[in-house]
Amino acid sequence: MRTIRIHDTARGELQELRPRVPGAVGIYACGPTVYNRIHVGNARPFVVFALLKRFLVREGYDVTLVANLTDVNDKIYAAAVRQGIPSTALAEEMGAHYRADTDRLELGRPDLEPLATTSMPGIIALIEDLVARDAAYEAEGDVYFRVRADARYGSLSRRDVDQMDQGEGDDPVGLQRKQDPLDFALWKATKPGEDTAWDSPWGRGRPGWHIECSAMAEEALGVGFEIHGGGNDLVFPHHENEAAQTRCARDHELAQVWMHTGMIELRGAKMSKSVGNITPLAEAIDEVGRDALVLLFASAHYRQPLNWADDSIEQARAGVRRLREAGRVLRPGDSPADLQPEHDAFFDALADDFNTARALGHLWTWVREANRRAASGDDVGDAQLRAMLGVLGLERLLDAADGDDGPGDAALALLRERDEARAAKDWARADEIRDALAADGWTVRDGASGAELIPMED
Repeated sequence: MRTIRIHDTARGELQELRPRVPGAVGIYACGPTVYNRIHVGNARPFVVFALLKRFLVREGYDVTLVANLTDVNDKIYAAAVRQGIPSTALAEEMGAHYRADTDRLELGRPDLEPLATTSMPGIIALIEDLVARDAAYEAEGDVYFRVRADARYGSLSRRDVDQMDQGEGDDPVGLQRKQDPLDFALWKATKPGEDTAWDSPWGRGRPGWHIECSAMAEEALGVGFEIHGGGNDLVFPHHENEAAQTRCARDHELAQVWMHTGMIELRGAKMSKSVGNITPLAEAIDEVGRDALVLLFASAHYRQPLNWADDSIEQARAGVRRLREAGRVLRPGDSPADLQPEHDAFFDALADDFNTARALGHLWTWVREANRRAASGDDVGDAQLRAMLGVLGLERLLDAADGDDGPGDAALALLRERDEARAAKDWARADEIRDALAADGWTVRDGASGAELIPMED
């Protein structure tokens, strides 16, 4: 096994992966709150941690990936009221959409996908432990975490505790009940308009957002598991509060490494529902194609912003075409030994803070040299490329080329007719033929050696 290092948000530096049980890795990745269809920004953590699991499994680790769904939340209540339906019905509908949309990425499901609504016994028990330790207190049916009970509060986001507004200022009743404005809700007494509630030692109510994940993560993976992940917009307050709750209840850190993904940006602004500059995941798959979308996600280091723009999307589409073309010229079987260094460098890059962008650089170098050799008549096997693409979930691009006889006589005849139209400067006819070929699944690529037909990605 390679030495694997991941950037830990809490320490601000790379940390070596040190499993509690040799060879076993637990990953908890915060999933979405299901009040609407997810967009590509929500999908980035899903893809990053699915690919990370693939890499770790390939390296020989036994990986358990947990990704929760928040299915009871203020946003769900508000959205359900606007639509005039029960909040449980909305959460079930959007949860089903989330699973269907992410299934289309074809990267596999997480091993466990706990729901807040089915995790109440563990959530309530964790709150009880915090109250018993005087790290939380009851106030008229609500329960609040005592932020100053945690001496390390603020260590994850590296903020001064007195400057850490919990974002609960829109709840004036809650502010009146708090002993300290910095405290945050663990349990909320039922309010008018909320149509779900559970029994607890403090009365009917439902949990706050942060305690849900602490309890679900502990139930699934125990305390001190290897990697806790999510988007970097969750560092504060969500993950800061998760970490504090577990420290105060268990005298132990919830996770060894906190791994956070960057945002997807559209013209420099974070993609978000509140801003309205979003592309739903389902639409993105329809428009961009599954393979190009996954390749686009892998094209940037997971901690960096990912630019959602026409040029980056087209680069991903071109990359898919390039891989399919490589699949048509490579034979199944062993690759040349002197291409092994690029293959190894690909995996070394993934071991170094899961740097998919650098890994892809080595993959493209491998492809370029393999294509050069194949064009010279060498017999080049695809095994090394297949291994690299397997970690990215793109190995099927090589399989799609197996047995591909290329364009048929009719398509080639149209291509010749297009050449003649262009020679006669009949651009309208040339465009018509190009569109007809596209309808049949072929992209026309004009090059120095003439035009060629390239299969369009799915």
